[in-house]
Amino acid sequence: MFRDRWEAGERLASALKEQAVTADIVLAVPRGGLPAGRAVADALGIPLDIVVARKMGAPGNPELAIGAVASDGSAWHNEALIKQLGVDEDYLEQVRRQEAAKARDKFDRYRGDRPDPDLTGKRVLIVDDGLATGATTVACIRQAFSAGTAEVILAVPVAPPDSVRRLQEEADRVIAVSTPESFMAVGQFYETFGQVSDEEAMGYLAQ
Repeated sequence: MFRDRWEAGERLASALKEQAVTADIVLAVPRGGLPAGRAVADALGIPLDIVVARKMGAPGNPELAIGAVASDGSAWHNEALIKQLGVDEDYLEQVRRQEAAKARDKFDRYRGDRPDPDLTGKRVLIVDDGLATGATTVACIRQAFSAGTAEVILAVPVAPPDSVRRLQEEADRVIAVSTPESFMAVGQFYETFGQVSDEEAMGYLAQ
């Protein structure tokens, strides 16, 4: 059980140090990943930035993720579910464009007029407050690779073992402080897990 997202980030940073993980930049997933990301970036003495992705909802059921897309258009498709639902290519492209634009809007709103981070040849550490299915996380990882990174490491306080195994096929390394077999939601492993406001999240990024 983690006290809150900041304490989870501190424990995650300790785990990274124990495993001698080095990186050039932390990319936190807003909003919930920013408190943990700030704690990790401060502990490792490296810059903090963000990576943004949104899920792609199924036709008539936007809460059911048939994929995810990052702010640069990098996408992941749940091919089995897409086939099961009979989703056509036109719908996939339409929802990909719509959600990528929303992700880019959020990315720009959080960062203001600062130029996009140059990730070419960098060792990138993607941090979130936890993983459930990991759908949007895949899109985040793919965006980092498309930017020409040398290495992408995913680091989270908590995640179910099956999600860790699946994400290991996408990232160079996946590090989790806790991987409980019994997993319903990320919030069950936090004493305090209130919603992080945009203002609070942007405050962590601005520090």
